[in-house]
Amino acid sequence: MAHPTLPPSTPPAPPATANSAVATGFFRHLHTPHLVAGYPVTGRQVVFGLLLVFCLTPWASPPVALALGLALAQTLGNPFASQTKAATAKLLQYSVVGLGFGMNAHAAVQAGRAGLLFTVVSIFGTLTLGYFAGRWLGLGRRVTHLISCGTAICGGSAIAAVGPVLRAKDEEMSVALGTVFVLNAIALFAFPPIGHALAMTQQQFGLWCAIAIHDTSSVVGAAKVYGDQALQVATTVKLARALWIIPVSIGTALIFKQKGVKIKIPYFIFGFIAAMLLNTYVPALHPLGPVLVALAKIGLTLTLFFIGAGLSAKTVRAVGDRPYVLGVLLWVVISSASLYVILHTV
Repeated sequence: MAHPTLPPSTPPAPPATANSAVATGFFRHLHTPHLVAGYPVTGRQVVFGLLLVFCLTPWASPPVALALGLALAQTLGNPFASQTKAATAKLLQYSVVGLGFGMNAHAAVQAGRAGLLFTVVSIFGTLTLGYFAGRWLGLGRRVTHLISCGTAICGGSAIAAVGPVLRAKDEEMSVALGTVFVLNAIALFAFPPIGHALAMTQQQFGLWCAIAIHDTSSVVGAAKVYGDQALQVATTVKLARALWIIPVSIGTALIFKQKGVKIKIPYFIFGFIAAMLLNTYVPALHPLGPVLVALAKIGLTLTLFFIGAGLSAKTVRAVGDRPYVLGVLLWVVISSASLYVILHTV
């Protein structure tokens, strides 16, 4: 039987090092396909697989998974970029629904009620500040609104929902997503140490995460590191916040005078609510709850690994300076203001 022909491989040039000949040879070796059981496999695919398996173990926390993904993206690159990009959104949604099986509806209502005023004020405040800051920086209206919505509501999910309503171009979507994902990565590492340094309670930290961290994945990841109660508060408040995608998308269509656009509804949030209600009112499901929650936490860890693996140096550089300035400005203001209010009122 004839062996399959190996596809041609032209790996990118490696970074300059003191021993460039050795580095070049090693780099090319990891990118060159080799036949394994009749299938072409590259070394970096093996590395990706090993890291993926490690993320399934108890030793891989969400920050560790994100760091591993980032390290892979900056060195060997993600060999399955298109597959992980397609899987990330679904995996996050299933993981969030799974977390619902570990929550009590009564406690969630109390947490959501506590975060309602923070949510309303912070969303409208962020969108208003973003509008004026974007004009000051000379950014386009669509990019400014996308970054503002991502900061105000729920990161990449909000951008993905509002983008089609704006009829935003691909490059405008990429700039907004790149800005939000980079700041998400920073927040996941920075928030837990800040919370411990300020001796924040579980409820305070969970509420702060839900308001001040953009994407649901990083909110849940940071809160999970801090504690179970913080995780419950953060998840509930963040998902209640994510429902604001709907009115903000409708408002966007009216303000930007877009007709005939389709509003993207985050239906997975209703799955989370259903799981929470089942866990609260169907005692027969209680033995299954811990298993589903454990699987959901593993799914979240894998989600953050995939997100990190997608943040290549090229992606980071392509955003440019001014969108980062806008993103950092909005993030610093909402983080500082919400932190001050939470520490003095909650």
